[in-house]
Amino acid sequence: MTDIPTRQRRLSLARVRRLPSWSVLATGTLVGGLLGGAYGMVKPPTYTATSYVIAVPTSKSTPDSALGFAQAYGRVATQLAVLGDAQVWAGVPVRTLQHSVRTATSPDAPMVAVSATSSHSDLAVDMANAVSRALTRHADHSKGSTQVRLVQFSRAVKPTEPTSASPAVTALVGASAGGLLCGLALLARPRRTGQDDDPVPAASVPGPAAAADARGQR
Repeated sequence: MTDIPTRQRRLSLARVRRLPSWSVLATGTLVGGLLGGAYGMVKPPTYTATSYVIAVPTSKSTPDSALGFAQAYGRVATQLAVLGDAQVWAGVPVRTLQHSVRTATSPDAPMVAVSATSSHSDLAVDMANAVSRALTRHADHSKGSTQVRLVQFSRAVKPTEPTSASPAVTALVGASAGGLLCGLALLARPRRTGQDDDPVPAASVPGPAAAADARGQR
């Protein structure tokens, strides 16, 4: 009785192996597209707001110095010294700011872009402006030694469209991933051997009588 389940599993594996490759790829692509589209519909959209601050040199410094300090302030903006002040104006914990706020600088312009991402567009605006405000105040405290001050160049505005991928895009990504995984599985599966095919009938051996008749005829 224990041989019946084992035999059924072998038959099922043999049937799967005999399926045409295009059907496996089509199934994987369809399943991946459905899962990707469902993920895009279930996941809430995210919004990104960006504010800009610019480094301005004083009479005792040079534009190159302002450019260098802009690079430094871009790295400092996401540190606890700045986010600790920004959480008061943003109304969110420091941990939320650490996960939601990113900065970017330019090698050609002394400007720092502060971007915040959230599922609520208003909150994204508040976080971006709060970090920019805290960064400029932090720069003002060290203006005497750096001879560079930060000025808010542009406040963050409320985004009108989400920056997250749409369900159509996630469905396309899921379909591509499903087809790719199935293709790799087809390449990695073992090739057919003689054990997978139908059993070959054994060669027949002539009986003694037939052998004797053959000798007589000679």
